[in-house]
Amino acid sequence: MKGLAGKKALVTGASSGIGAAVARRLASEGCAVAINYRSALEAAEASHVLSAIDGRGMIVQADVAEESEVQAMTAMVLDTFGRLDILINNAGIQLPAPSHEVEMKDFDRVLGVDLRGAYLCCRAAIRHFLSRPGGGAIVNNTSVHEIIPKPGYLSYAIAKSGMEGLTRTLALEYAALGIRVNSVGPGATITPINAIWIDDEAARRVVESHIPMGRAASADEMAAVFAFLASEEASYITGQTLFACGGLTLYPEFRTNWSS
Repeated sequence: MKGLAGKKALVTGASSGIGAAVARRLASEGCAVAINYRSALEAAEASHVLSAIDGRGMIVQADVAEESEVQAMTAMVLDTFGRLDILINNAGIQLPAPSHEVEMKDFDRVLGVDLRGAYLCCRAAIRHFLSRPGGGAIVNNTSVHEIIPKPGYLSYAIAKSGMEGLTRTLALEYAALGIRVNSVGPGATITPINAIWIDDEAARRVVESHIPMGRAASADEMAAVFAFLASEEASYITGQTLFACGGLTLYPEFRTNWSS
């Protein structure tokens, strides 16, 4: 895609799933990629992703919910790459529970990673973008649950809807300074976070029955959307969420005229 070759990118939560696919796709387009992971348990997976992109980049550990760790991660990336052109905010978690039974530590943890973490990384990237000519691009990984409620996942739904406000506000604030901020809203995607239904044939049929296109997406399909929004092919797009959801945001229960 136009304008990606030679760019330096940071992808958070990139040891597996959509993040790993985005790292691979950006590397295939000629980017050097910093692959973020959180825990020691993810270090081997992150190293595997780095190997898959032929070592064109680096791995960097940080819990994005922690300000000091985001600052250290950014400093390490800038020290290695010399600059940063693209931030992909992909790190995210979800902890299911009936809303009236949510433990506040779990509520705070999900918002800490999914929303606070996204902001901390955006802030660090924007500070760097403003320090040198050329602007930059940020692409946030939100969800169809940015606009579709998700009962039993209250903190996740709040975080993802909050990311819409984050994306739109930053996009407007920095548009005149050459900084674009957009989001991708994935639908059902074949990643480890969704193993509970991916690995159960009956459960997968139920999930896919709700998708107008009749199937879940691959992580590589999502990665293509992230790469597009990060590239100069999307040079006049900012403040938008591109829903890559197989039609989930089209109110699929209205495929038949039951209400008429």
